[in-house]
Amino acid sequence: MIRRQTGPLTFIFFTLLIDFIGFGIISPVIPKLIEQLIGGNVSDASQYGGWLTFAYAFIQFFFAPVLGGLSDKYGRRPVLLVSMFGMGVDYLFLAFAPSIFWLFLGRIILGVTGASMTAASAYIADISTPEKRAQNFGLVGMALGLGFILGPTIGGIVAGEWGVRAPFLLAACLSLINWLYGYFILPESLKKENRRAFEWKRANPVGALVQIRKYKKVYSLLGAIALVFTAAHSIQSNWTYFTMYKFSWTEKMVGYSLSFTGLMLAIVQGGLIRAVLPKLGYHRAVYIGLLIYGVSFILFGMATEGWMMFAILAIYAMGGIFGPSLQGVISNQVPPNEQGELQGALTSLISLTNIIGPLLMTGLFHYFTQEERPFHFPAAPFFMSALLTLTAAVLAIRSFRRSLPEKSKSMVPATVPEAVGEPQHV
Repeated sequence: MIRRQTGPLTFIFFTLLIDFIGFGIISPVIPKLIEQLIGGNVSDASQYGGWLTFAYAFIQFFFAPVLGGLSDKYGRRPVLLVSMFGMGVDYLFLAFAPSIFWLFLGRIILGVTGASMTAASAYIADISTPEKRAQNFGLVGMALGLGFILGPTIGGIVAGEWGVRAPFLLAACLSLINWLYGYFILPESLKKENRRAFEWKRANPVGALVQIRKYKKVYSLLGAIALVFTAAHSIQSNWTYFTMYKFSWTEKMVGYSLSFTGLMLAIVQGGLIRAVLPKLGYHRAVYIGLLIYGVSFILFGMATEGWMMFAILAIYAMGGIFGPSLQGVISNQVPPNEQGELQGALTSLISLTNIIGPLLMTGLFHYFTQEERPFHFPAAPFFMSALLTLTAAVLAIRSFRRSLPEKSKSMVPATVPEAVGEPQHV
């Protein structure tokens, strides 16, 4: 057991970085692979893409609390190893898929094993002091940003040189190498005295959310969290289809845009958030982040030229101040032996939004890009996201007024564990 923070944080940072690079590699080429397998166009592929995300999220919704509970009993390391191995297997299924059925089978396998964020978040909570948790959770966003700088660019180049399936093979190799790296290098973070028995009645989405209910400040924000993560799918699930459809972007161009997004996220999550959170306080960061996200969604929908999307992405990334403080605050509300359960419950909630969000956003895009529709409106998902973000802001304001003492409403220091924070990067 390594007791110092620096070593384990470095280990978990590089573990997540390799995971995100692998995910970024395949992002620009998923639509083309679906098009090949179904013999359709990008609009048709968007529907299948939404259902693929649905399949993954639906399975993860049920299994995330199980893996979270197992990590509270056996430690974070074994759960992380299972997740990394499952991701490598999923990429192999995608690389060699002879039909669309095999893509769904791979996503289901990843849904069962895919708890890297759940275990990684609990891992960071284990090794962080309360006042440093929000800043340390920012490293997750930084790893995500760097992964999306390298991954999509590599994926676009590899697909252009060796075909649409080659990026999946590369991603599989990286994930399996990451699994070996974790097996031999990654230390355990959960001390034996902080472990608890596994209980099936708590290791399910309903039981896990019931457990969260006793932490009122966490529970009161669940509605806002769900809306924000659902809104994010106008970008997460719809970006490639929208930009290819409206601006005729190639896989390389999509890769460049995702890499630019990663660069901005790395700057915000890795540097800016550490400077501004102590000055703004958690609840002001929530308000400003929601405002930035809402305005950005509207601007995305109004863009008329491809270059505008890059400019708006720079604005959108600034909303990242809305992210890591939620993880820091929420994890400070629960004891060490329930961190895995908490993160599993939150992962289940996010998985629920990953069930609804892709179907909603890709469904809107598909509906409003069909020739027989009454009017053409491919930007519909972005305007829906702006509406959801506005609703989330209303819920967040109500939550703050209920949970924060009157004297704290104007300013909440970033080192106060009882402050209410924001969801992880969207």
